[in-house]
Amino acid sequence: MKKLTLSVDPEVIDQAKRLAAESGTSVSALFERFVRLLARKRPKAQRLGRITREATGLISLPPDQSERDVLAEALAEKYGIEK
Repeated sequence: MKKLTLSVDPEVIDQAKRLAAESGTSVSALFERFVRLLARKRPKAQRLGRITREATGLISLPPDQSERDVLAEALAEKYGIEK
C-alpha cells in the first residue's frame, strides 16, 4: 500500500472519522471503497480522453437518428458504400 496525504476541511475529516467508526472500518478503507464505487458507476462517456470530452456536444444529432446511424452513414460515405 502507498500512503496518500489529502488536504481536507476539518469538518469533513470529523465526518469521515465518524462514518468509518460507524462502519467499523478505517478512514483509509472508507476512502478506498468510495473511490472504487465512483469509478465503477461513472458513465463510460466520462472515461473519454480530454479531446473527445472537449468535442462532446459540439453537434446535435437529428431527432430521428442515433449515434450509430450517423456513424454508419459517415463510414458508408467515406468508403463509397451504398446503403
